[in-house]
Amino acid sequence: MNVTIICDVLGVPNNGTSVAAYNLINHLKMQGHNVTVVCCDADKKGESGYKIVPTMNLGPIVNAAFARNEVVPAKADSTILEDAIKGADVVHLLMPFPLSWKAVKICEKYGIPMTSSFHVQAENFTCHIGMMKSAFATKEVYKYFYRKVYSHCTYTHYPTEFIKQDFESNIKKHVPSKVISNGVSEFFFEPAPAEAVERQRAKNKDKFTIVVVGRYSSEKAQQVLIKAVAKSKYKDKIHLILAGEGPKRRHYKKLVKKNGIDCEMRFFDHDELKEVLNAADLYVHTAYVELESIACLEAIVTGLVPIICNSKRSAARFFARDDRCLYQKWNSEDLKNKIEYFMENPKELEACRKKYKTQANVSRLGECMNKMEQMLEEAAETRQKEA
Repeated sequence: MNVTIICDVLGVPNNGTSVAAYNLINHLKMQGHNVTVVCCDADKKGESGYKIVPTMNLGPIVNAAFARNEVVPAKADSTILEDAIKGADVVHLLMPFPLSWKAVKICEKYGIPMTSSFHVQAENFTCHIGMMKSAFATKEVYKYFYRKVYSHCTYTHYPTEFIKQDFESNIKKHVPSKVISNGVSEFFFEPAPAEAVERQRAKNKDKFTIVVVGRYSSEKAQQVLIKAVAKSKYKDKIHLILAGEGPKRRHYKKLVKKNGIDCEMRFFDHDELKEVLNAADLYVHTAYVELESIACLEAIVTGLVPIICNSKRSAARFFARDDRCLYQKWNSEDLKNKIEYFMENPKELEACRKKYKTQANVSRLGECMNKMEQMLEEAAETRQKEA
């Protein structure tokens, strides 16, 4: 197949959407498909298979807001898009933003079928305009996304049944779709080398180590964990790892320093992240807006017990096996109590660890990418049938 993938935002693979995009691109290439990627990443200029469009200029204030959130949105260029699209068998849209809007029009001009992935919750957008808690804003954003992108697609890929139901209940419409997990890499199913794990434990000073993985942003809410550790009677026995990067780094560093917490804050590459997860004692998932949370699943398959924010806007809450592994949204006191329970009951922690490790219903990356490939092939066939 000739597949064109439209990436309004691509960047480096340090967030779930970008990782999912690269996983799909790499899988399709490995299967022998001809893949063209449209994005605005200047570092990809001249690289085979990439068509580079300009970046969007929305004025100094909006540009600064995007920059703070490490987002570089693409500007739709009709000439470049048409060149990338007109020979495709199917076009896949990664995000419901302007580059995809223009791609929709070009695809319809040439009769090329489209698929899309649902990677953006309304709150990922409304948090930038101070309306993240508005149900009305959520509905309006979803209706707009539907009109501009999802209503035009042969299939929409939802990572979870949760987000499918959430989106369709807001727009009051059924969308032809496939529910396919973004998948956990085989890499995380195999244990890290024993010597690397011991090295990590030594770095953690043999303290009880708690890990949270995620971008430092409003919807990830890592500050709840920082406050929980600060309140704990075991604060001096805890080593906290905030694995990630993002616009709230400075705020979190101040909070950590103010409370005298032993905390490591930085981005970890794949190899070191696996070592960190293998060496840790507990995983906390603080995000209250979450489509799927591959980061949480990666922690679970390494054998960590998760304590998860019980938010109705997060799919991750469904990973919890019982109430000991859920804490009330925004409630650092409740989270502190859950952490202390496992610190005081190591046998229970070990029993839970075995339970999660053996019972985790986790989709492997290869299986998921095969399903994505099949979805694209089915969509491409609709054009042949129409022809």
